[in-house]
Amino acid sequence: MMDEEKRQKTIVIGAGPVGALAALYAAQRGHEVEVYELRSDLRLPSTTPLNFTKSINLALSERGINAMRQSGCPNLLNKVDSETIPLRARMIHGAKGGDLYELSQEYDVHGRTIFAVDRGGLNRALLDELESMPNVKFFFNHKLTGADFKRRKAWFEAPTGKAPQDSDGVRDQEVEVNFDLLIGADGAHSAARFHLMKYVRMDYQQEYIDTLWCEFTIPAKEREDANDRQSSFSISPHHLHIWPGKEFMFIAIPSLDGSFTCTLFLPSSHFNTLENDPNSVPIFFDTNFPGVTSLIHPSELIASFTQNPHLPLISIKCGPYHFSDSAVIVGDAAHAMVPFYGQGMNAGLEDVRVLFSFLDEHILSPTYTKNTASQRAQALAEYSSFRKDDAHAINDLALENYTEMRASVVSPLYRLRKWLEERMSVYLPNLGWRTKYSRVSFGNERYSEVVRQSERQGRLLVIGSVGVLTGPIVLGGLLAWNRWRRSDAGPERFAEWRTWLNALMR
Repeated sequence: MMDEEKRQKTIVIGAGPVGALAALYAAQRGHEVEVYELRSDLRLPSTTPLNFTKSINLALSERGINAMRQSGCPNLLNKVDSETIPLRARMIHGAKGGDLYELSQEYDVHGRTIFAVDRGGLNRALLDELESMPNVKFFFNHKLTGADFKRRKAWFEAPTGKAPQDSDGVRDQEVEVNFDLLIGADGAHSAARFHLMKYVRMDYQQEYIDTLWCEFTIPAKEREDANDRQSSFSISPHHLHIWPGKEFMFIAIPSLDGSFTCTLFLPSSHFNTLENDPNSVPIFFDTNFPGVTSLIHPSELIASFTQNPHLPLISIKCGPYHFSDSAVIVGDAAHAMVPFYGQGMNAGLEDVRVLFSFLDEHILSPTYTKNTASQRAQALAEYSSFRKDDAHAINDLALENYTEMRASVVSPLYRLRKWLEERMSVYLPNLGWRTKYSRVSFGNERYSEVVRQSERQGRLLVIGSVGVLTGPIVLGGLLAWNRWRRSDAGPERFAEWRTWLNALMR
């Protein structure tokens, strides 16, 4: 009887923002939750990020906010909000005639913003919330090495804390863990996905784009006034700053301490050229990203370029995301994407909300009964089918937005379409007209539906533009034809043409 009434045991692989939120959703539903993380406690400053960079900035928008809003933890958003900076627009940087210029492009005509959020602060808020719950346990420094999703068992390597006599290291031990549901949220190079592939016929597509990225920092200024936080920023803290370069770009996102975390996105051939002569990096920046060397000293540019890793950008599509009733993957484990829409984390957090909406629909109690497995299997199958189209859509949008950020933002046609769509959304709201960006970043509409609506709006704009351009010509032609038809020769000539056309139609 006790076995039939046991609480569901959910284990989460990965303690990043997506994994932590998944654990929070499960814990709120009364599951016994265990979180397994490859690294040390992510709240510790000494913990090395998986990509070996110090990057602390993420873009948080409505989808991620909504997922946290529905977590059942009312104080969570307040904690996260204290770690954010609102970004109301892009700031495009360039030079014309030797003079530097800045061009602000509002994200939303209605004044809505995205938020630069401290990566460590967001993770800390989620993990602290989890740690306060009695039905949650953490297991850091645990590496997933095997899984049997039919018998619902997983194996981990974990340090024993005892070093063997003939080694300076720490001997690992194997730990076996039983579970009812495993949620894999362990990133683009997911071990959970690797083991899931042994149990499902998973379609899998992995693509590295021909662009690498490297991190730089615009340092904070000394405050003129200790109480004026704004004075520590060298450039506007409420913009995402972009130096577009057609084939490449440089961006800067503000941090709470007044610094900016910057990223250079560059084709590998350009990286190779600069690697052969690092001293040419400042010249490259002066040529392509005017004004940056006044914000980052040339020596610091060279040091960051040579010391920080040059990392690839990966896009992953796969499906299905589950096996039977026992395993499911979310976030980058299911759909890693390039960062150019700022939706990687937001899509992952949304995965959690959508996943548990299906589980809630089919499973009404945390108590495990003989029917729970079949109910969960149905919920996971429906989630996997539903979410695949949306995940693939945002992956494609992220790739497309790279072109927009590095080149289209300075295109007159891009700016015209953006202006037209914004005006229509303001003055003709009943048409439901919105820019693609606002649909993605300021709403919770399905990504696949965003693509359909954007394509529809694009077609209507083309038709409308053609109508505007050709309307005077067509109208003039009709008036001329009508005047000619009414003339003396008109009726006779018209009758001849009609006879000729009728003969052709036969």
